[in-house]
Amino acid sequence: MRIISKTLVIDELKRMAEEGFGNMVKAVVDTERRLIAVDADLHSDLEAALLNDGSKQKYLWGINLYPGLQEDSFIEFDSMINLRPSQGNKSRGVDDEELRREIAVIVAERIKK
Repeated sequence: MRIISKTLVIDELKRMAEEGFGNMVKAVVDTERRLIAVDADLHSDLEAALLNDGSKQKYLWGINLYPGLQEDSFIEFDSMINLRPSQGNKSRGVDDEELRREIAVIVAERIKK
């Protein structure tokens, strides 16, 4: 498990995928601090790591990264930690289109191809 505050090269993300789920890496994005935690079995473990590092839960969103796929399929917005009816998010995805775009921008800033 790692918290990415600078950048991560795509080849390292591919290695994480191969050593873990095969083609995917779980990640949690902090939209306030613009950090990404990667490489754990559960999104909740990544969420806990970011919370211990000073993040606030309302800014944490779970995603899956597929380093072998093109940009449209690279990010999957799907995690149990995203279920937040109190914040208006009633699914495992990220319902707000603007928030999905912001998450994608942060991923592009932190993961370099």
